[in-house]
Amino acid sequence: MGETTMKQHGGEAPQYFIEARDLTMHFPAKTNGLGRPVSWIHGADKVSFQVPKGRTLGVVGESGCGKSTVGKMLLNIYRPTSGQVLYDGRDITGLSPRERRPYTKKMQLVWQDPYSSLDPRMRAGDIIGEGLENFRLVSSRAEKQERVARLMAMCGLMPEQAGRYPHQFSGGQRQRICIARALSTDPEFIVCDEAVSALDVSIQAQIINLLKDLQEQLSLTYLFISHDLNIVHFISDEILVMYLGQVVERGSMEKVYRNRAHPYTQALFSATPAFTAAEKAGKQRIILEGDVPSPVDPPAGCRFRSRCPYATKACEDDPVWHTVEDDHQVRCHLFNH
Repeated sequence: MGETTMKQHGGEAPQYFIEARDLTMHFPAKTNGLGRPVSWIHGADKVSFQVPKGRTLGVVGESGCGKSTVGKMLLNIYRPTSGQVLYDGRDITGLSPRERRPYTKKMQLVWQDPYSSLDPRMRAGDIIGEGLENFRLVSSRAEKQERVARLMAMCGLMPEQAGRYPHQFSGGQRQRICIARALSTDPEFIVCDEAVSALDVSIQAQIINLLKDLQEQLSLTYLFISHDLNIVHFISDEILVMYLGQVVERGSMEKVYRNRAHPYTQALFSATPAFTAAEKAGKQRIILEGDVPSPVDPPAGCRFRSRCPYATKACEDDPVWHTVEDDHQVRCHLFNH
């Protein structure tokens, strides 16, 4: 991959379940008279990471940093401009729809807004059972109803609610329907794209605990996308910090949380609420000056340099990865010396 790869505990060779190699996504921003693109939105640039089986990788950053774009590239909702997606060691980036179908079954998505992602004309049981029919996982209506009832119970819903429509459920219940729908195809990998951001705080905790319980029961692997660092800290094993389409810091959740190396990571964490007296005493809010640059014309070199309080002339060149400690890396010129 051309970059330092994080190691698992004990120095053993890692067995990665999901791997992204230099994933890049550029969207057309402007076309000429012939309809050909002449400028591009840099949604994501050379994003690389690995997720071991049964683990959770949290992806954080400001709105527009490319978090959701990365998740959609993994699921082939967006076909990458360049780069590779590996599933259990196999490159699935360029597969035809027919070749991709078994992986589509094993890779599912829980959307941000549980209401807009559900068809208001369908009953909850039919929404959850749609994947069972599409992938021919049931042979009869009775078997489908039994599987749907089991999925609903697993996600904290009552099977007798299967005949209700989405508007007859609360926000938290609708998200449980979305999770049950994702589980209907017996997936191994789930992208949770801001899966709790539209919910009340108390309901968020319930859904996060449900996701953790399901992960333990079903050996699920998660990519958890969020702007809420407290939630990411609670659910994630490792973290990826993104800024303007690029990864600036990555590592084990606890090590990055304890030693925030990149100035942008420091600013992000400083914005999270403090819950204890000790946290409040040691917390200093970092206010970033200036606006986020346009993704159509991002700065050369370090993309954060236009807002970084430590920026120097060297930041006009591309930074490289540096190891802070085992399982913790940062991409910043501050570590050149």
